[in-house]
Amino acid sequence: MTTELNISGMSCGHCVKAVEKALGDVPGVQGVRVDLEGGKATVQGDAGTQALITAVTEEGYGAAVANQR
Repeated sequence: MTTELNISGMSCGHCVKAVEKALGDVPGVQGVRVDLEGGKATVQGDAGTQALITAVTEEGYGAAVANQR
């Protein structure tokens, strides 16, 4: 399963790394790609969307589901 999240509050490469790490640490995540310019994160795996959103918000960024397939 692939989940795309809209991420708000990122402004630099450090932000991207923080979001990547937070998402990557969620059980069930197999891969993460974060796009700073687009404000999106694409997550592969079977982690629940609420767990993904919680991981990002705990890092201090906003997150909402953009697409799930």
